[in-house]
Amino acid sequence: MVGEEGVYRAEENECLPSTEFGWKIDPVGLRTTLRRLYAHAHMPLLITENGMGARDLLEDDGHVHDSYRIDYYAKHLKQAALAIQDGVELMGYCPWSFMDLVSTHQGYQKRYGFVYINRDEKDLKDMKRIPKDSFYWYRDVIQTNGESLIQSK
Repeated sequence: MVGEEGVYRAEENECLPSTEFGWKIDPVGLRTTLRRLYAHAHMPLLITENGMGARDLLEDDGHVHDSYRIDYYAKHLKQAALAIQDGVELMGYCPWSFMDLVSTHQGYQKRYGFVYINRDEKDLKDMKRIPKDSFYWYRDVIQTNGESLIQSK
């Protein structure tokens, strides 16, 4: 079974790419789900958690180059925009998450945030907060109210 027994059960789809931790990446599925939920509930929707966990590395240049996360969010936000064009009332999108956090199963090996926390499982290091490439990209998406997404087609 794919999933966590007693919590959820995922369907396997060999046509979809996966993260290194086995989570499927399905931006079109997000749009489909938004449309179905809205058709059922006829209420505004809010995406409360959407993101990608990965083994982000602090490079020798002092930066985290997470182009995979930028690609993930760009595709999901574009599909959310299409859902809005389809008539879905989407009142918000909350990425998961702003800064790295402890993953339930993989600790600090799996990182989600736009901001890297310089630490690992056994060593707190200096706990410095380092904005990743995705931080600056998402800041631009917000500042342009999504126009930068349209320009990056």
